[in-house]
Amino acid sequence: MENVIEVKDLTRVYKLKEGNKLALDHISFDVKRGEVFGLLGPNGAGKTTTIKILTTLLLPTEGDVKVLGYDVVSESQKIRNQINFVYGGERGVYGRLTGKEYLYYFCTLYKVKRKEQPALIDKLLDLVSLKEAENQKIHTFSKGMIQRLHIARCLINEPKILFLDEPTIGLDPVGARLLRDLVRELSEQGITVILTTHYMQEADDLCDRIAFIRDGKISIIGEPSHIKESCNHLNLYEAILSTEHLEKLKADQTFKNVEEEVLKGSFVHIKFEMKISSEDEATSYLEQFGQVLKLSKREISLEDAYIYLMEDVG
Repeated sequence: MENVIEVKDLTRVYKLKEGNKLALDHISFDVKRGEVFGLLGPNGAGKTTTIKILTTLLLPTEGDVKVLGYDVVSESQKIRNQINFVYGGERGVYGRLTGKEYLYYFCTLYKVKRKEQPALIDKLLDLVSLKEAENQKIHTFSKGMIQRLHIARCLINEPKILFLDEPTIGLDPVGARLLRDLVRELSEQGITVILTTHYMQEADDLCDRIAFIRDGKISIIGEPSHIKESCNHLNLYEAILSTEHLEKLKADQTFKNVEEEVLKGSFVHIKFEMKISSEDEATSYLEQFGQVLKLSKREISLEDAYIYLMEDVG
């Protein structure tokens, strides 16, 4: 598969009154056509700076960046005509317009021929499952409907790459699922999707490959399964335990990343990491903190891998 994005030694320095800030530190990666590529990391890690450079909204300080074969510095206009992006939330819509009116407005901005607009709008409304709401005022739309309308708007110029920044933030489970299904469909049509999200399960479900970025550097890049496999050395458990010494357990340095869910009665369901690899030995150690009804090792999730790889980040 051909590369549609090629990034080599990308560096970005912000010049501030209090001194220079290194936002990106010689990062390199590529993205293939039709791929759903996740860019994940904590706030301030460099995700937004990377996206702004890829979408030609910000110049790199150093490095070579090509999008669809064009240089982001010298050939930015050629890139802009073939990409689009969607931000999470409800910004950028006009509530007094209907969904169809909104798309007609943007067709005009994108200079779509007037005679081609009706068929294109019908096609886009069908794609994002908003055909039945086409004459409904946007201010009556749910957040999920607005996000799907955003995607319809971004497909007007038939982009080859679509940037989605936190697209499911604030959506209910049904709305989020519809949006994820739409992303998969776009990828199957050959549209490359660059996704940022804080929802690890969403990234695991959608992305062909993922890059974890921290402190302006890419710490790991690969398929979700490979990223999880890189953390197979972690000893992750879940257990059901009586609660009488729970606070003492949480203070014990043997346990890390303890998550708890109080159950009925005097028991708690906990997830944790510990240095002990044997389940029998782990059970014996845990018994000093209360009655152990159940203990088992659990599979490593993408969230587990993310926490491990980012645990030193504030």
